[in-house]
Amino acid sequence: MNKTLIGAAVALALSVPMTALAADSTGIAELKQMIQQMKQQHEQQIRALEQRVQRAEARAASAEDKAQATEGKIVAVEQQVKSKPRSGDNSFNPAISLVLQGGFASYSQDPEDFHFEGLPIGGEAGLMDEGLALWETELTASANIDNLFYGQTTIGLHTHDGEIEVDVEEAFVDTLSLPGGLGVRFGRFFSSVGYLNEHHAHAWDFADAPLAYQAFLGGQYRDDGVRASWVAPIDALFVELGAEALRGDAYPGGGNDGDLGAVHNLFAKVGGDVGRDSSWQVGVSRLDIDVNERSAGGHGHDHGGNSPTFNGDSDLTVFDAVWKTGLGGEKAVILQGEYFMRDEDGQVSLTEGAGSALIDYDGEQDGWYLQGVFQFNRQWRAGLRYDRLSADNDLAIVSNTTGEADAEILEESGFESGSDDPHRWAAMVDWTPSEFSRLRLQYARDDSRDETDNQLFLQYIMTLGAHGAHQY
Repeated sequence: MNKTLIGAAVALALSVPMTALAADSTGIAELKQMIQQMKQQHEQQIRALEQRVQRAEARAASAEDKAQATEGKIVAVEQQVKSKPRSGDNSFNPAISLVLQGGFASYSQDPEDFHFEGLPIGGEAGLMDEGLALWETELTASANIDNLFYGQTTIGLHTHDGEIEVDVEEAFVDTLSLPGGLGVRFGRFFSSVGYLNEHHAHAWDFADAPLAYQAFLGGQYRDDGVRASWVAPIDALFVELGAEALRGDAYPGGGNDGDLGAVHNLFAKVGGDVGRDSSWQVGVSRLDIDVNERSAGGHGHDHGGNSPTFNGDSDLTVFDAVWKTGLGGEKAVILQGEYFMRDEDGQVSLTEGAGSALIDYDGEQDGWYLQGVFQFNRQWRAGLRYDRLSADNDLAIVSNTTGEADAEILEESGFESGSDDPHRWAAMVDWTPSEFSRLRLQYARDDSRDETDNQLFLQYIMTLGAHGAHQY
């Protein structure tokens, strides 16, 4: 349009008789000024068009970035919403699933002698039955109770010393409609201490729990109680804060007088996305325990009825971190680690024959593990894990009527620190032909005791029926 105006002006100028132009220099100057103004206007409009193009390109780039961020959030959606059920899902038809889990275990050392010097184990800690056995098989039913509550229960079955044991692993209720990102869970559930503790055994990347979980949480800590949590309304970041009040019957707690709150847990989790297919999460939790008659001796390990018992205070702090990349693609990498610090103070008592002994105990222990899993393709993965524990305990005999020397009593208590730190290497490879089945081969070199224990596991995990997504 402006070019037409300029052309018209030029044509007009050329059409003026030369005599008139020569006679009227003022008119020529005015024409030149008009042409200059048209050029300036033309250049301004061109610049305006260029700016519009730049803004359009910026909006397109922003839309692409948002699309990539959204795709990344979809990859980590379990992290953002914690797999919380939606109101109306399965309102009248509970989702029922059965996870069959078992396998073959072989050890070069006696599995009944599994222990850590300075860290007496309890709860379900210990090695799985040797040979072919049923491991942790789970039957789960879950559904929305109404528009306000969601319920889930998990019944666990496993073999111990050749006998089938049945246990209520979880039976809890979640709220669905509290405002402001608030949520409450009550009943029996796995505590939010650490990262791996909330995950069911069939969702682990290795056949067994890390040594730190064996030593500090009895394999895996669940209890009766209530949890309150809050998820911050932040788009770019996942932030969750929570607190738990638990009964304290299960290890690492002890007996209680029936009051809720023998165990308290405070936890915080922060996570987010990096690019299109990577995500991360870090967390910290603090477990404060009022211990009353906590017995040592885990799954498959006892002291002939003379287990030492601990009374006192136990404080456990756990730091955890997870990085996942390539999720949902052909190749993926998962890096995961946790660090445990425990401080205990109290007294240890044990009986021996017709006598007994009482020991003052002040212990500081720590432990950690680091593992990595690489997915070659959608069916094959391989992983490597390293575990380590350490104990620095101060013990003093208060009384001893057993007839044995004080040094022997301290050794028999299991709380005396060892000269070597328990540690272990483990390597695994697993095959997942579908989302419902997995076969795993794992080898571990365990140096927790005086002599190396070479451990071999062949594991199967088969899922029947509806099964919800695992936590992040």
